[in-house]
Amino acid sequence: MIARIVEDLPRFLGYWNLLFLLQAMATTLFLSAVGCVAGVALGFLAAALRRHPSRALLPLKVLIVAYVEAFRRIPFLVTLMLVFFAFQLNKIDVPMFVVALVSVGLIAAAFIAEIVRSGLDSVHRNQWDAAATLNMGYAQTLRLVVMPQAWKVVLPPAFSFFVLFIKDTALASQIGVVELTYAGKVLNDKGFAAALTFGTILLLYFALSYPLTRLGRTLERRLAASRRR
Repeated sequence: MIARIVEDLPRFLGYWNLLFLLQAMATTLFLSAVGCVAGVALGFLAAALRRHPSRALLPLKVLIVAYVEAFRRIPFLVTLMLVFFAFQLNKIDVPMFVVALVSVGLIAAAFIAEIVRSGLDSVHRNQWDAAATLNMGYAQTLRLVVMPQAWKVVLPPAFSFFVLFIKDTALASQIGVVELTYAGKVLNDKGFAAALTFGTILLLYFALSYPLTRLGRTLERRLAASRRR
C-alpha cells in the first residue's frame, strides 16, 4: 500500500487535482458557514420568540416548537430529499447547491434554537424579574441581562454542533454537490490509491474543523463566566 501511495503521489499533487480539492474544500466551507450563520440568526430568533412572554405569540410558538422538534429528528439526508422534492413540486428549478444550502440552514437553525433555548432557561427567573422591575423591555433584557449569563451554557454545545455540522455536509454529495467527500470519490474513481485520496480528505476536514474548535474555546474563555465561581 505504501508503495502504491508513493507511486501515485506525484500525479495526485498535480495542479488540476489540487485545484479540484481546493474548490471542493471551499464548497464545504461555504456550506458550513451558511449553516452556522443561518443557525445562529434563525435559531436565536426562534428561541427568543419561543421564550417571549406574550400570549399573542402562542400560535407562532407552537409552530416553532413543531419545527425544532421535527428537524432535530429528521436525518440530514432525508431533509435534503424533502427540500429537493419541495422545489420540484413547486416547479422551481434550482441548482443542487441551493438545495443543499436551504437544507443546512433548516437543520442548523433547529439545533441552534434548542441550544439557545437551553441557555435562556438556565438563567434564574429572578434575573428576568429584576430586569422587569427596572422597566427593561424583552429585547433589552436579553441583550443586557440574560445572554451575558447564558453564554456559558450556549457556547460549548454550539461549537460542538458546528464542528459536527462540517462533517454532516458530506451528505450533500448524495445529491451531486461537489464538496470534499464527492471530490474524494472522483479522485478515487480516477485510479488514485484510496488511502492517499481519503487520507487527504481527512486532513482537509481536520483543517476546517480544528480552527473552529480553537475559536470556540477562545470565545468560551473570554465571554463565558468562569465555572469555578
